[in-house]
Amino acid sequence: MKKTLTFLIGLALSQSVFAENLIQVYEQAKETNPDLRSSLAEKNKAYAAISGSRASLLPQVGLSASYGVTHGRRDTSGVKSKNGNLYQVAVSQSIFNFSNWKALDITKKQASIADIAYQYQGQTLILNTSVAYFNVLKALDALSFIDAQKKAIGRQLEQTRQQHQVGLVAITDVQNAQANYDLTVAQQVNALNDLNNAIEALRQVSGRFYSSLASVNTNTFKTESPAQISALLKQSEKSNLNLLTMRLNQDIAREQIKLSQAGHLPTASLDASTNLNKTDRYGNSVGTGAHGKSYSGNNYVGVSVNLPIFSGGATMSKVEQAQQNYVSFSEKLESTNRGVINQVRSSYNNISSSISAIKAYQQAVVSAQSSLEATNSGYQVGTRTIVDVLTATTQLYSSKRNLSDAKYNYLTSLLQLKYAVGTLTANDLVYLNNMLGKEVSTLVTIK
Repeated sequence: MKKTLTFLIGLALSQSVFAENLIQVYEQAKETNPDLRSSLAEKNKAYAAISGSRASLLPQVGLSASYGVTHGRRDTSGVKSKNGNLYQVAVSQSIFNFSNWKALDITKKQASIADIAYQYQGQTLILNTSVAYFNVLKALDALSFIDAQKKAIGRQLEQTRQQHQVGLVAITDVQNAQANYDLTVAQQVNALNDLNNAIEALRQVSGRFYSSLASVNTNTFKTESPAQISALLKQSEKSNLNLLTMRLNQDIAREQIKLSQAGHLPTASLDASTNLNKTDRYGNSVGTGAHGKSYSGNNYVGVSVNLPIFSGGATMSKVEQAQQNYVSFSEKLESTNRGVINQVRSSYNNISSSISAIKAYQQAVVSAQSSLEATNSGYQVGTRTIVDVLTATTQLYSSKRNLSDAKYNYLTSLLQLKYAVGTLTANDLVYLNNMLGKEVSTLVTIK
């Protein structure tokens, strides 16, 4: 699977030599995105905690040593001193401690949550990169349509001025054309600002500025209806990462009840130790036998059992808190499940709506083009006014913008549906990347 994905990504990367395409932008974002790298660090930390939790179940070995000097007056003839060296090795092995086992189970589940969080961040990066990429292309399309509309209205304005100079039209026609032209200029300023904001949003995701991007190829663009909604909902129950996380949180809350109840249970451990005590006596008394070295030590092996009887109600309080925590996470799981169902259904509806909108706007563009041509012909022979021409022009380019928006809404809705189901992968980017074609510059200025 990994080899296939690598091949597909390599093929996608080779398709665009001059402009950055969707796969290239995603790969660059993946390498530098701080949210993804932070999530990876959290995942590694969570798995490292498993070893720390397991340590309480393994033998505990300790080596200790001490050195001491004591001074004391033994008799009237002088002062006696004693040096002591103590060495000890102690071993303890837990035999039964239910709390330690439950703590290990909880730590493992917490590591699984961190792993899912990393996967979720990866899917989020795929979605955010794609949405930011297509938002730039959408803004570029919108700006190009407004620019074309401004040029068309500008030509109509110039033509109307010439006609007014020779007395063919009234000044009101010039004023109407000028008003439409000024409005289009204002729309162009707003469209340029939207483009700049979209470029900055893409820079935030990938950490880079792109002077050119691969645009959508209208010849390879196609729509496909999604699978049945019932199948998607069933799949989301198994693979939605938010649902998986909440189920694990519920399991942890259940284990925490058992962990709290373990405060009533006994603990047992096997303890063993050996020590050596070396004593060195010296002094200036005579005949006391104080001089010389002596050694002493002992070995110990035993079993320690601890049975808690009463802790002032602390254990019962912890159990009750854990039970309420379990109820809380159970309700959160239900809330998350409802949210996932809503996301899947909404994304499914958005795809269906976008497909229908694309077909409708394609026909609207054809109709608006025919209407503009007919209106221009009517204006030339005096049956239509300049207002009719301006309205038809605006309608044409508005239909083109709506068609462009519907296409990009379809592409992002596809990703949002897979994101809601929990099956979004880099392979989906390869599919979308195949719809991209020629290079378009993002360095646009108003003329």
